[in-house]
Amino acid sequence: MNFDANTLQVRAGTKVDLGQWATALKPLCRSKKAYAKALQSHVEKLSDQQRMLYASNRYALLVVFQAMDTAGKDGAIRHVMSGVNPQGCQVFSFQHPSLQELQHDFLWRTTRDLPERGRIGIFNRSYYEEVLIVRVHGDILKSESLADPHAPESVWQGRFRSIVDLERHLHANGTRIVKVFLHLSKDEQRKRLLARIDEPDSNWKFSAADVTERKFWDAYMHAYGEALTATSTADSPWFIVPADDKDNARLIVSQIVLQALDGLKLSYPVLGAQRRRELQAVRKQLAK
Repeated sequence: MNFDANTLQVRAGTKVDLGQWATALKPLCRSKKAYAKALQSHVEKLSDQQRMLYASNRYALLVVFQAMDTAGKDGAIRHVMSGVNPQGCQVFSFQHPSLQELQHDFLWRTTRDLPERGRIGIFNRSYYEEVLIVRVHGDILKSESLADPHAPESVWQGRFRSIVDLERHLHANGTRIVKVFLHLSKDEQRKRLLARIDEPDSNWKFSAADVTERKFWDAYMHAYGEALTATSTADSPWFIVPADDKDNARLIVSQIVLQALDGLKLSYPVLGAQRRRELQAVRKQLAK
């Protein structure tokens, strides 16, 4: 695999028009066997880096996944993180907010689940839903009991600022953030929805709500474009990953996560002289 994932990064200040971003790339590997080998190599390196992340206990990594339905968030998480120690990785999926969550600010419910130092946190959907589905479906905003529900445009700009401020605060305190938008074409989504109907083992995945949401495709593309434009920063960048090919997407996501961990220059803690003497003393006792 010879691919630079940085070409998919949204540079700070870039205006995002998703119609100008690819949903498919040429295959990154020549065969399924080559794909499996490349992904396994990434998974093993991720496992090594995760152990050092845990041992050093200085940083946390938050990986945010956003996408349209059927884009492959679950599969990417399952395959990419397959070699990571479950004790060092936390995955949270955010659906419709509860009545309790609606009584708080829009960042409250996700902030509770941020990863601790030494751990990798994965958000399958996230606080970004509050500037995506809530923006597309205005009735949801009314249920949030805002002080001024009649000025929605100011709401979105205010939430963008809050998100950027939160991510800046987290970065300053040791949490590194990588945000992945799996960019799926509308036609590929149609094929995947049909497959969920035609393949008995996939029937359980099908939801009529996914078909209903397709009617709002253009509105979602607009909402995503504005969100990515407003919130991709040098410290907490967005990556727009072509998702029509699942194998390609998983390889690219694994490379992005590995790259973020590599950038931390992790190493195992180095013991001081006093601690080494203590260990040698204990060793002598055990060796008797």
